[in-house]
Amino acid sequence: MAAVFFRHLAPGFIVCGLLLTALCYGHTARADEPAAEEGTLLILGDSISAAYGLDEREGWVQLLRDRLAEQELAVKVVNASISGETSAGGLTRLPRLLSEYSPDWLVLELGGNDGLRGYPPRALHNNLARMVKLAREGGAEVLILGMQMPPNYGKAYTKAFAAVYPKVAEEQQVPLVPFFLETVALVEGAMQTDGIHPTAKAQPALLDHVWPCLEAILKANEDARSDSLCTS
Repeated sequence: MAAVFFRHLAPGFIVCGLLLTALCYGHTARADEPAAEEGTLLILGDSISAAYGLDEREGWVQLLRDRLAEQELAVKVVNASISGETSAGGLTRLPRLLSEYSPDWLVLELGGNDGLRGYPPRALHNNLARMVKLAREGGAEVLILGMQMPPNYGKAYTKAFAAVYPKVAEEQQVPLVPFFLETVALVEGAMQTDGIHPTAKAQPALLDHVWPCLEAILKANEDARSDSLCTS
């Protein structure tokens, strides 16, 4: 019966039918193709990354999420930043965070509260180094965002504190943004009334300051550790 039916169809109709079938099959095959695998970026920081005094949607971490989406980079951002966090607190929390999220990348934005409380720079050094090692053992690449103390903490202390970040970065061979607040610290209107936390106006500048180095790491660019990307 089917043979009789097809003998009475016009040849052009049969060709069109076969072409339509092929197109539909091809569309189905493409729809079944796996999407790009999503990586996880964990940000472990203090109040600066927790958007202290701001709507969380205004913070640089949310702006980072927006930029990743705009550029269609398959990266999930987990913000584990807490106001008041110290390097010791971050070190205590990190094992659980690594176990829970299995991040591919870790951004460490810690140490500011260590400095404000006058903690020994040596302790900050040891805590940062230990966090880098733990992250690597868990399979994550690390980017460190450095901090500096205001001059009223004394020349000796501010110098020793600032030296911690490049020393850890060199010893552990990880990329570093030497001073996270460099582009906003002295800009009028960029800091809140406490003189410590950036305003909403400053958040895009924070992201832009970190982005070249972070982008290189996320895209597995071998230049990620070059001075042009990861130092000021």
